[in-house]
Amino acid sequence: MTMANEDTATARALRGLEHGDASVRLRTAMAVGSAPDARLVDRLVELCATEPDFSVREMLTWALTRHPQALTVPRLVEELRSERPQARSQALHTLSKTGDRRAWPAITLALLADADDEVARTAWRAAVVLVPDDEAPGLAAVLAGQLGRGGRDMRLSLSRALIALGAAARPALDAAMAHAEPRVREHALATEELRRNPDAGFESAVEEAKRRVALGAYGQEA
Repeated sequence: MTMANEDTATARALRGLEHGDASVRLRTAMAVGSAPDARLVDRLVELCATEPDFSVREMLTWALTRHPQALTVPRLVEELRSERPQARSQALHTLSKTGDRRAWPAITLALLADADDEVARTAWRAAVVLVPDDEAPGLAAVLAGQLGRGGRDMRLSLSRALIALGAAARPALDAAMAHAEPRVREHALATEELRRNPDAGFESAVEEAKRRVALGAYGQEA
């Protein structure tokens, strides 16, 4: 392909990515991922911050993962400092899909405790994927500090993140099971119950945790 043709293809892709029809944006993002173009990386990242359609955002993430990590990871790390919650959450999501542990130092305490629930949830998932083995216990302690936060979906996300850390999370969970705050104890106990019996479901784990807290039984089976 000649330089002129490459420029035309890039310009066409940029127009498609910004089209008013979500189906056109989706198809264009798919095409970009199928034929990666380094000149589009910055724009792909920028669009992740503003794209309103979930399916298109997922395709933008896929397209980014098809480009060299040497180009995408530094740009995504920059995006973690954005004032836009969607920019932070989508960058975290994309970094988790790359699996590139060089991004781990960018998963800060501020992101793990972000005031925006979606950013925090995505940070938890990304952290579990990217954390080096020797830093997993420290991450578990940070995540345990969020126990009791939010509603059902938020708490389930945190439980899954702690469970995914395996044995590294055990000391933090043990401590949380004896926390002074009942909501924290319940969430810690529900996490442990879900770990032991994942088929029972989160609601069942929560009810069992509430029963044990009410009976003063927390920590006895830790």
